[in-house]
Amino acid sequence: MQIYLLLAASVVVNVLLVWYIVKLLRKFVFISENLADLFLTTKAFQVFLSSMYSMDSYHGEPMIQELITRVGDMGTELELFRDIFEHNLDTELEEELNAATEEEEA
Repeated sequence: MQIYLLLAASVVVNVLLVWYIVKLLRKFVFISENLADLFLTTKAFQVFLSSMYSMDSYHGEPMIQELITRVGDMGTELELFRDIFEHNLDTELEEELNAATEEEEA
């Protein structure tokens, strides 16, 4: 009788643990997808700032240069999180942003 009681308790605990794991995995997927969007938005903003900095009226402006530096630092931190979560990015958009960044640096 005790074996059946322990077996039933074990099944209930295992079902609860599986439910909890599924719930956690859904949250991680949500975080991963939103982190991908945040990374791409930050990268696009960095490209925009770099192109604005290269305009004649803003070239050499120290505040814009500082903003570009800080956005770059933030992008580096987001890349660390991106490596942790290994999310799926829109690779085509990321390649376009990388190409735009390389054009601005050249």
